Amino acid sequence: MKFRKKTSLEKGKLDITPLIDVIFLLLLFFMLSSSFILQPGIKVNLPESKVSEAQSEDNIIVTITSERKILLNDENITEEALGIKLRPIAKRTPDKIVIIKADDRVNHGLVVKVMGEIKSAGINRLAIATKPKKRE
Repeated sequence: MKFRKKTSLEKGKLDITPLIDVIFLLLLFFMLSSSFILQPGIKVNLPESKVSEAQSEDNIIVTITSERKILLNDENITEEALGIKLRPIAKRTPDKIVIIKADDRVNHGLVVKVMGEIKSAGINRLAIATKPKKRE
């Protein structure tokens, strides 16, 4: 008795469920890992606030350290030169936001002077950086 061998190929369906699972896992991994990027630069103890919003990365950042140093995007600068450097930026993009990162030990008067220089340069949108208040 001879048995015939079946050599015909059956068409199967491709199951893409594992592929979709892997794509979602990669997407989740990159979303979680990108939110933990620390900002390099000068260490400033920001004051705490109940309301704190994240800002986009293309803003101008003015940092005031506890030693009363003023930095414009990590570049050391004086109060008077701050307004001079900001005027051309204000003319190009008047809707730019300037974020002031002032140490919580800095005198209030210095922060007000810096805000005045920024306003006199023609930039009207200011934000003061804070850290979220710790929950007890």
